[in-house]
Amino acid sequence: MSKEQKNNKAPESDPVQKKQPESAAPQETAESAQTAEKKEAASAEAREAETFTVTREEMEKMEGLAGQLAALNDQHLRLMAEYDNYRKRTQKEKESIYQDAKADTIQKFLEVYDNLERAVSQEGDEDNVHKKGMTMIFHELEGILSKLGVTVVDPVGEPFDPEKHNAVLHIEDENLGENVVSQVFQKGFLLGDKVIRHATVQVAN
Repeated sequence: MSKEQKNNKAPESDPVQKKQPESAAPQETAESAQTAEKKEAASAEAREAETFTVTREEMEKMEGLAGQLAALNDQHLRLMAEYDNYRKRTQKEKESIYQDAKADTIQKFLEVYDNLERAVSQEGDEDNVHKKGMTMIFHELEGILSKLGVTVVDPVGEPFDPEKHNAVLHIEDENLGENVVSQVFQKGFLLGDKVIRHATVQVAN
């Protein structure tokens, strides 16, 4: 056999084949089983931990503590309600004091209002600068009182209301209804619903 024939001879197959990697499935299954066992054991321990026994003395003590807690909670709620009532009452008292002080202050200006109104209502001298000046002052005073929440009571033709009116005269008049204000001698004033001054009136029938 020539050298070329020897060189061209196909190599014999390797009798020792490479070992194929083993499947990882069995190992993963074993790990999963161990994890499941651990979870089950932990769950069993938790169930055992939730179960406990107490003596009668311990039970009575716990019941006593629960009663004390309920009493304290009830006391807390009562204190909160009392404080809320106190806060509302105090706020109402403050508002009442403020309104009373405001009414007393406004009342002192009502005579000025009456005098200016009488001066402005006088007929004649419409072009007089002094009368024009008093008219301007009177209207300015009306605006101030209105901004302060004051309402002027001028009840001519309205039913007599003893809560707001002070009757000083009574007349009979067939042209007017029963118990109707026929004339106002002095206007009244309200601050909100509070009467600052009763209107002085004449009542018919």
